[in-house]
Amino acid sequence: MTTPLKAKHRAIWGSGDYAAVAADIIASLGPLLVEACGIGPGQRVLDVAAGTGNAAVPAALAGADVTASDLTPRLLETGQRLAEEQGLKLTWAEADAEALPFRDGEYDCVISCVGVMFAPFHQAAADELVRVCRPGGTIGLISWTPGGFVGQLFGAMKPFAAPPPAGAQPPPLWGDESHVRALLGDRVTSVRAEIRTVRVEVFAEPDAFREYFKRNYGPTLAVYQTLAADPARTAELDAALDALAARFRASDGSMEWEYLLLTAGRVEA
Repeated sequence: MTTPLKAKHRAIWGSGDYAAVAADIIASLGPLLVEACGIGPGQRVLDVAAGTGNAAVPAALAGADVTASDLTPRLLETGQRLAEEQGLKLTWAEADAEALPFRDGEYDCVISCVGVMFAPFHQAAADELVRVCRPGGTIGLISWTPGGFVGQLFGAMKPFAAPPPAGAQPPPLWGDESHVRALLGDRVTSVRAEIRTVRVEVFAEPDAFREYFKRNYGPTLAVYQTLAADPARTAELDAALDALAARFRASDGSMEWEYLLLTAGRVEA
């Protein structure tokens, strides 16, 4: 049964054009995560909160048997079409990251590329990542950090957004190594964590980031929709996003967006 909260999240991520964001900004992150996890032929891989398959498709290209799961059917439909255009066959499954419809230990590798971090209840999502990974298997995550550009974006939008549900935690906490270690606990071993950056070069003009995210990125669209009847507050948010972009923008117009790459092994039974 879909709760009002899950319906809201589905609508948010189904708005805009996340496929464009994935292609324009984070295309390099999926293959990087696949490599870090050592994914290869014959492995059973689950991509949680897969979106349009930014990591699932590279995993399939590496020869794995891949299931791409996401809460939002529209993203899955787009991902399936993009995969079929490359001649790839994946399983696309509508699924809530906090209540995955898969068996215990069903997958050799469970991954998420800036996806599971947006599930509001972090411990529930982490418990599911561990549950569906077989003992001895691998969990691999890429998450935006609190201090990096996207973490700061959510901080800039927070004063303008509707309050989160009770008990929900901010998405960028998944980019804090100590937070993820606490979520996974002693159920994993051999944790490797590294802060990296992805270079973003698609915003040539100073206000280009703001306009792009207002068109394409569901969470930003949702905040602007709540301000639709308030031009003054809309202008304040415009200014806040422009100021954020200016802080991170180099003289050549490029940005470096920080993320945490974390891999861990599921403890053997």
